[in-house]
Amino acid sequence: MQVPLQITLRNMPPSPALTERIKAKVAKLEALGRRIVGCAVTVDARHRHQQQGREFTVRIDLRVPGREIVVTREHHEDVYVALRDAFDVAVRETDEQTRIVRGEVKAHAGAGGTGR
Repeated sequence: MQVPLQITLRNMPPSPALTERIKAKVAKLEALGRRIVGCAVTVDARHRHQQQGREFTVRIDLRVPGREIVVTREHHEDVYVALRDAFDVAVRETDEQTRIVRGEVKAHAGAGGTGR
């Protein structure tokens, strides 16, 4: 990665375990052969009004050659589930970007078809 990983935790105390999990998830993306130029992960713990507990939002901003990928996932009560879901989407998005760069994705026909 050309730009160091940025991790931001909002409305929650510092968590070394969560930080390490994020680093491991990013390392896994890179180990899968993804060419990541930069990555910023933001975890926000918001208090849910009129309900108990918290809602966690994970936002991943990935920069890969030719594209910026933004993934946002929310989960009630479990930040690790939100993190897992967000990185699962990031893997799928980077897979698609890799196929596009390699020329493995065919372009769709224009909208001006024959209408049959």
